[in-house]
Amino acid sequence: MVLRHEYLDQLKKWKDEQVIKVVTGIRRCGKSTLLEMYREYLKTQGVEEEQIISVNFEELEYEELLDYKVLYNYVKERLHETKTTYVFLDEIQQVENFQKAVDSLYVKKNVDVYITGSNAYLLSGELATLLSGRYVEIKMLPLSFSEFFELKRSGDKDVLFAEYMKNGGLPYVAKLGNDSEKIDVYLEGIYNTIIIKDIEERQKRKENDSNKRKITDIALLKNISKFLASSIGSPVSIKSIADYVTSSGRKVSQNTVDDYVEALTEPYIFYPAERFDILGKQLLKKNQKMYIVDLGLRRHLLARERYDLGFSLENIIYFELLRRGYNINIGKLGAAEVDFVARKGDDIHYYQVTASMVEESTFEREMMPLRSISDNYSKTVITLDRFTLGNYDGINVVNAVDWLLGGK
Repeated sequence: MVLRHEYLDQLKKWKDEQVIKVVTGIRRCGKSTLLEMYREYLKTQGVEEEQIISVNFEELEYEELLDYKVLYNYVKERLHETKTTYVFLDEIQQVENFQKAVDSLYVKKNVDVYITGSNAYLLSGELATLLSGRYVEIKMLPLSFSEFFELKRSGDKDVLFAEYMKNGGLPYVAKLGNDSEKIDVYLEGIYNTIIIKDIEERQKRKENDSNKRKITDIALLKNISKFLASSIGSPVSIKSIADYVTSSGRKVSQNTVDDYVEALTEPYIFYPAERFDILGKQLLKKNQKMYIVDLGLRRHLLARERYDLGFSLENIIYFELLRRGYNINIGKLGAAEVDFVARKGDDIHYYQVTASMVEESTFEREMMPLRSISDNYSKTVITLDRFTLGNYDGINVVNAVDWLLGGK
């Protein structure tokens, strides 16, 4: 079991603070394992077993607790009388009106609450209103390449990166090595669970929302997900998706497409990145880009298609920047584009991503937008080749594998 230090440290930092700790992320990214690690940490700090209450709603033995009142009474009866009780509720979105139970536990003395969920709806609507200012969100992703490398413990880093790029970073997939047959079966199970089970739960939550169309056409949903997976690194719009679906023989409205895209972003399969006008310093609403949370899932979706190596690398860099705490936009500079404008507080960093800088035309194409930016924030090109590394008039060219393993 690879220690997820980044997320574990965040839980430690918020221990005993009067806020609900909410861990979110795609199914099977390691949320349950993280809570298990954290419970073991608590025990090393003197927390006794009877101070810990843990419920995983994916386990059948807790099915009766899917009623929020029953859940609340179950936890309440087990609270420690004199010491802090640490309450862990895993995949809480399966409990209808769970926010009422969570809020009631939150207001009790000596109760420290931790919940996980696999859908962004967890922190929207009524819950966000009810628990406003009462929670912190820890956004969990599949294994970074650094974590993947630590899990493997041995081997050539470039070879392991090729495996990571092919199979992705879901923790269980990483343990399967290169057994493609098992990996494909496992990824198909996760994908179908998200598409069918999570969407079904979404329907139940939104059945009273007249502004949202029901997601009833699974074939259409899968068709749109394949389009988005094939379009990472390229600007997309609701109109372009609708046009694609129509060209394949199925006429669909833009409003319907918008709802289906939302249904694919809520369970953390796809992440949108808006474009940002670097000169005008404003967000642009048209033609955002979408990135898929795991390249193993992308390969599963596009098993019979070839796709660009550079865009796959761009996808990996996007999520690494998220892990490092940046807010990310796509930079627009006149007719040119900067792959990522990464912000953290007052710090801004510009990134270009390309598979290779060896060809002179590619070198100039990637450098040109960065050279055109007149401010003094740092500028970096991340590439897989090792022949063009160095500093060019203040623009750093770094190797992607080294950068992912901790290089700047």
